[in-house]
Amino acid sequence: MQTKLLATAVACALIGALPMAATAQQATASTHAPDDPASAGPPAPNRQDQSDVQTLARDLQALKANYAQEVRRLRELDMQVQALQTRLTGKAGDTAIPAAPLSAESTTAVAAADSGHAGNQADASKAEQAAQSRSLQDALQQEHALFNRKLTIENGISYAWYDRKQLTLNGFLALDAIFLGNIALQDVKSNTFTYTAAARYGVSPRLTLNLEVPYLGRKTSYFQGGAGGAAAQIAEESTTGKGIGDITLSANYKLFSETDSRPDTVLTLGVVAPTGREPYGIKWVAPGGNTGNKADGRFSVPVEQPTGNGLWQTNLGVSAVKTMDPAIVFANLGVIHSFARSFPDIGTDPQTKSPGRVKLGDAYYFGAGVAFAFNDRTSLSLSFSDKVNGKASLQTRGASWTKIIGSDANAGTFNLGVTYALSQHTTLVTMLGIGLTPDAPNFMLTFKVPYIF
Repeated sequence: MQTKLLATAVACALIGALPMAATAQQATASTHAPDDPASAGPPAPNRQDQSDVQTLARDLQALKANYAQEVRRLRELDMQVQALQTRLTGKAGDTAIPAAPLSAESTTAVAAADSGHAGNQADASKAEQAAQSRSLQDALQQEHALFNRKLTIENGISYAWYDRKQLTLNGFLALDAIFLGNIALQDVKSNTFTYTAAARYGVSPRLTLNLEVPYLGRKTSYFQGGAGGAAAQIAEESTTGKGIGDITLSANYKLFSETDSRPDTVLTLGVVAPTGREPYGIKWVAPGGNTGNKADGRFSVPVEQPTGNGLWQTNLGVSAVKTMDPAIVFANLGVIHSFARSFPDIGTDPQTKSPGRVKLGDAYYFGAGVAFAFNDRTSLSLSFSDKVNGKASLQTRGASWTKIIGSDANAGTFNLGVTYALSQHTTLVTMLGIGLTPDAPNFMLTFKVPYIF
């Protein structure tokens, strides 16, 4: 009886537990099924999410590019600061100045920029151009005008050599083949040293004032073959002259600043004061011989050399500069007008005085060239310049104006210039001019040292 009751109780317990176990299993399955990725599977892609991802990727790339640009600019600025500090301490040498070390992130950003960003390459070119601006400005100061320098004091010295030969025939041609008369070979050699003190003051970002005061020393030698009637005899006479030259005061006004389609354009207006020794009224004599007597082989030469032209002049010109990385191209043109002036004596005869007026012909000049920057301190310029002078005229008392035959001239010159920055404030400018026409000096060598305040 007891055994039956025990079996019945166990059976009832098992029957009651089965529904409860099934209910617990279903609850457990419903709880864990949503969190199981294997059982639920991947969710369907959303177009809005894809668009957000692409936008964020583009923003990230833009930030990386900007970061690389800033790293490049910092590196260039650091190199310039190191170069300036080295110059100030007097330890600048020919070796290149290393760039400041960059962090790993900066190096990675720069490498990424070099691999494929055109904007970074443009910024690198701008940084390189900024590093070359000092040397280009030093070259530009000689051909154009600068408005970002408050005061510049310039000392310069130049040497010009002039050598011209002329064959003089005094007679007539007989039988169309035989020349009867005197044949004389004339040769003129001139040495001219000029020291020039100049000052340039920046009044405003568009206006500068310039003052140039030259001091000249000249020696001219005259050679003549056939002097004194002897065909084989060559006579030589020399004269000198020194003193202050004609002072020039000028102003530069910036008409237009440089843009992508327009060059930097500057207008120049100048006045030349006749402070030097004028060439009019200088007497010609035969040194060591009787005046006017050429029997002893002597011939007439001026007693001294002039240092100025003796007339007031005005200069109106325009110059333009266009940057074409890594060079600049410049050009200029203008006109010089001379005002007539009276003198108590304009003749060369020492025995008489001939008062009169002198008027020089207008002169027109033009030129063009290009300048290259090797680095921040050195630049090279190549240019051509030409100056065409009209004929001069003389007017004696009671007579009309008479043009002087042979007084017109055309002086063309090829110029080669090198600038080198000695320090932060001082530059050495070297220029060599080679005459291309008979009226230009054979060559002219110039050294200038501008000091920037």
